[in-house]
Amino acid sequence: MNEPVSSTRFNNIHPGLTQEEALRILALPVDQLEASSDRYMAAAQLLNFPGRQSEFALLQLLADSDDTQATLLAKRKAVEVLARLGCRDAIKSIGTCLVSDDHYLVENAAWALHQLDCQDHYIIKQMMALLADQRQNRRVLIQSLAGLGLVQAVPEIRSLQDDDAPGVRGAAIAALATLDGSRDRILSLGELLFLPNQMDRQSAIQDVIDAGATELLAEVLRAPVSPVFRMRAVRLLWPQSQPLSNGLSLLETLDSLLLDSPASLQLVHRYAEQQESLFLINELFGTDFSRCYLALQALADEQGDRLWPLLEQRWLEEAHNDYGAHYFFLRLFSMIDSWGDEKGKVEMLCEDAIFNRRPQFAKSRPAAILALLDLQPVRLRSHFAQLLDPEAESNWECRYATWMAVEQMVSTGMSVGTQVLPQFNNFTDPCAFVESKKQSVARLFADF
Repeated sequence: MNEPVSSTRFNNIHPGLTQEEALRILALPVDQLEASSDRYMAAAQLLNFPGRQSEFALLQLLADSDDTQATLLAKRKAVEVLARLGCRDAIKSIGTCLVSDDHYLVENAAWALHQLDCQDHYIIKQMMALLADQRQNRRVLIQSLAGLGLVQAVPEIRSLQDDDAPGVRGAAIAALATLDGSRDRILSLGELLFLPNQMDRQSAIQDVIDAGATELLAEVLRAPVSPVFRMRAVRLLWPQSQPLSNGLSLLETLDSLLLDSPASLQLVHRYAEQQESLFLINELFGTDFSRCYLALQALADEQGDRLWPLLEQRWLEEAHNDYGAHYFFLRLFSMIDSWGDEKGKVEMLCEDAIFNRRPQFAKSRPAAILALLDLQPVRLRSHFAQLLDPEAESNWECRYATWMAVEQMVSTGMSVGTQVLPQFNNFTDPCAFVESKKQSVARLFADF
């Protein structure tokens, strides 16, 4: 629902807006605003200016009786920002939002109260009572109550283990595992990982994480959702410093996640008949990853030189700036080896993607590294020194993917150049996953 409290990646989305101007906008009557979104924008920007002035302005906004949509939207954001600022003085004001007719404001308030570690008994009773209201986002309410460690909410939460909504059902099962150690229903979370609706599948992964269900990690890895969700489960569930867990190898798991082959997933969609290439390419722009992976699987059997005119057209029209399709195009570039005369163009797109540092394209970068490895490893080799250095390359997945490239080149007898060797001796990688991979590659070096 919301960015984590500690996240700063997309905080400053209005870089030209000063604190003084944001405060001025929030103080204006609604009828004097230049645009209806101004209050929302100002409330969001105050996240970048911690302190009493910002907190006071946001609390004043919550107390505003204006019922226009502009103010309502701004209140939703104000509740979130106050929580992310850690403003515990806002707990009572946020608690009053629980009685709002706006279900999104109630949802944000429940989330915020969890972040602020609310221990107000009256507010907690209100949150528990809302579990009986099917109009509310009961999933977020359950997660917040569980996050606050409220054992007194167990009876109400237990009654929701069989709710019709998968997201509510899964959250209840995970919450009970957290609150009273009930794990008799944990394995049923695995069934939710392969539901037709992608949001249900993503929610199920979070439920597995919340329940600490490491025994379901193998099933999570097969769930057809964005690799970001699967990787997050590995990061949060894998036992620290353990090379093996529940029959899985850490390095093999990470390798598989970064290669992200459709063959490693349990897709929930099928084609009844063969589809046209343009239809399949357009499917890569969709929001349901099961459909995207299905299309990717079908396109991988095509001839690259025949497919290129359509791919180039859609890349120039949209894919270069659509972070979902961008990722799947790069995966496709890696899976096809018959590019003919177009191979140089494909290599250039991969190389450009490696160094595209816009935040929304982060998951494309390791995919681009592995694609260029398949297409032209010598071209990738020239970037090893930069990509392996944690001071030059902050994205751990990029460093890991580069060590995968080094490993493949060494194991196939290719020269990786002298620039790789200092990376073994000069430092320990700050990411334990990358350091494990580096040490594995070092042992391979020693064998050759």
